[in-house]
Amino acid sequence: MKLHDDQKTVVMVVDDAVDSIRMINEALEEAGMTVLVALEGNQALTISQNITPDVVLMDALMPQMDGFETCRRLKENPAFADIPIIFMTGLSDTEHVVMGLNAGGVDYVTKPINTTELLARMDVHLANARMTKSARFALDTAGQNLFAVDREGNLLWGTPQVCQCLPESNHPEFPTVKAQVKEWLSHKLEPGHSMPLTIMDTPRSLEFLALIDGREYLLRLKTPQNQNTATAALRDRFDLTLRESDVLLWIANGKTNREIGQILDMSPRTVNKHLEQVFRKLGVENRTAAAATAIRLLATQ
Repeated sequence: MKLHDDQKTVVMVVDDAVDSIRMINEALEEAGMTVLVALEGNQALTISQNITPDVVLMDALMPQMDGFETCRRLKENPAFADIPIIFMTGLSDTEHVVMGLNAGGVDYVTKPINTTELLARMDVHLANARMTKSARFALDTAGQNLFAVDREGNLLWGTPQVCQCLPESNHPEFPTVKAQVKEWLSHKLEPGHSMPLTIMDTPRSLEFLALIDGREYLLRLKTPQNQNTATAALRDRFDLTLRESDVLLWIANGKTNREIGQILDMSPRTVNKHLEQVFRKLGVENRTAAAATAIRLLATQ
């Protein structure tokens, strides 16, 4: 059985049983995949520093560092946020299944491994992971820079650009940033509330967007930008007038025509007239598309 993918899928198999690895390796290579082998947890962590596989097959019980701890340590790496980890275990009782899922695993298969079942499960989880990854790249392309944390300030997921800007868990600055975020989230925040902070010597700000299911705080990472610089960038790129670039900037910041009129001291009707010209020059049909176009440009400045 071959997984439906144009590029080779990279699988990391973490297992201390050589016979088990040999059997799994043969099945995966026959399915057209590239296999990385780690005989224990520390080897898996070492590999993960240089290579991010598409999926991990993790033995639950290993000497020194078991699969549950190895999974937790891998998931501390933002690059592994969307990587499915499937546990392989001879233990199918509820306690160990729950331990695997709580550690960050997405599924489990029992030993002896049925390779046909294993490949089918991998196919499902790989498809889900790639859809999630594509969605987050799309958010980056639109200049959204979104991420989510729990109430303790731990990163749950983030778009690729955000993950590059935030300190990893082993970075000296991580405890300070985490504590600042935790303290900020302890207040009853309203959507749109922002907090300035410096991350790795770069001035940033966090914008609170929503609390999801009472546990996941959706945030946007922003880099403060001089308004004059922003309007100049919009004006030069799209051949706008000064007023048109001002209107587009505030559209990109989510303001209504009435709010823009109050800010720029003009009537909502005049704002709408400027917007008509903005739409024409940007080659878009509505304010949502205009805002997305502006955000993409400003995110590169």
